[in-house]
Amino acid sequence: MIILKTRREIEIMKKAGRLVAESHELVRKHIKPGVTTKELDRLVEDFLRSRNAIPTFKGYNGFPFAICASVNDEVVHGFPSERELKEGDIISVDIGATFEGYVGDSAKTYLVGEVDEEKKHLVEATRQSFYEGIKFAKTTYRLSDISHAIQTYAESQGLSVVRDYVGHGVGKKMHESPQVPNFGKPGKGPRLQEGMVLAIEPMINAGVYNVRVLENNWTVVTVDGKPSAHYEHTVAITDGEPELLTVV
Repeated sequence: MIILKTRREIEIMKKAGRLVAESHELVRKHIKPGVTTKELDRLVEDFLRSRNAIPTFKGYNGFPFAICASVNDEVVHGFPSERELKEGDIISVDIGATFEGYVGDSAKTYLVGEVDEEKKHLVEATRQSFYEGIKFAKTTYRLSDISHAIQTYAESQGLSVVRDYVGHGVGKKMHESPQVPNFGKPGKGPRLQEGMVLAIEPMINAGVYNVRVLENNWTVVTVDGKPSAHYEHTVAITDGEPELLTVV
């Protein structure tokens, strides 16, 4: 069942989303060669708790950290560690915050120092695929119109769309109905309605779309070792243009 949110609920979700966006700003300022992903994790957890928010991911189905930190060929669910970021890396940071009972969820992929053209192209095209998708996040369309637009753009850029992991509804829980794939034919799935809140999150690979899970049973990597990027916002469907909730 898709849970439609009232305007009051969406206003609370904007507060949660703003804390996620502020967390991303903190991360962006601290990413540089030599920083460990565990330092980024501590930074975000300390910030969220100082604002009376709960790091949504920590303890979720046993996930042990406040953020997902996925470097280079890691697609999603990377574990923060003592690994130091290196010049030329890319890192996808996924952050969730629960505030006043509602969740904000957003991911961005960052460049570490000077990065080669392949990775720059991947990161920018992943971001743009999200914006191509939300052109269809309106009540005149169906859910898969978003999915189709993301896939069409990503593949036009010579990239591939991860199939095994998808976006989702979000509200009092981090994962609600419906699932939001980043691929598929247009005109399918439920018609979009005012009050739907969706975490739309393209996960795009430089090589093939196939992935595998590491022995920690969480971290997803590309099978060919090529880099992957991730871009996500929490988006409310309105009676007009879509509203991004995970922004400052």
